[in-house]
Amino acid sequence: MTIREELFLLAENDYRRFQQKLLPDHCELIGVRLPILRKIAKRIVKEDYPLFLSQGPEDYFEEKMLKGMVIGYLDPEKAGLDTIIASINTFIPKIDNWSVCDSFCSGLKHARAYPELFWGFVLSKLKSSDAFTLRFGIVMLLFYYIDEAYIHQTIELLDAVRHEDYYVKMAVAWALSMCYVRFPDITLSYLLGETALDIFTYNKTLQKIIESRQVSPEEKARIRLMKKRN
Repeated sequence: MTIREELFLLAENDYRRFQQKLLPDHCELIGVRLPILRKIAKRIVKEDYPLFLSQGPEDYFEEKMLKGMVIGYLDPEKAGLDTIIASINTFIPKIDNWSVCDSFCSGLKHARAYPELFWGFVLSKLKSSDAFTLRFGIVMLLFYYIDEAYIHQTIELLDAVRHEDYYVKMAVAWALSMCYVRFPDITLSYLLGETALDIFTYNKTLQKIIESRQVSPEEKARIRLMKKRN
């Protein structure tokens, strides 16, 4: 049985219809839940992941998710970091929606284990003009570089992003809101200063901070007053 045949056997029509409402129209879905995909991905890693990554189909949303998950589950000591980074590089151009992008980034725990090694790699993606390559770089900052060592550099990099794509702007807003959650004083000082953010991204950042359950009502009231008008 092929992986695609297995996925269709595991599909749920109701779940597929639900997912379709959340994703762009061009995404072809089978309707397999993420926990099941993760289970299959772990099995593939134990079997023949090089063949799957190089030849496995990727016409469907779930097939792309599977490839991203497999890369995330690779053991650096067995596969080698060079192989993992090469696999990431090969996969990035295939990202065509926010869900695959963000799920892929969240699974790349190698960046947490080797932050300095991945830092330069992430910076290279932030220079891309491709929307989802750029979103990849932004979301990697969000997941792995909002900490004591990198917070100032991360905010500076987010402030420097220039792209008109909606999903890029929303990624910047999301990342900056997480900067605020973890480093409120540093991020507030930045937001009150001369940022280079366009009004849409700035206000979306405030909105996401206000929506956070980790921000107090008093802080939210202050953030609301910072909204910019066109």
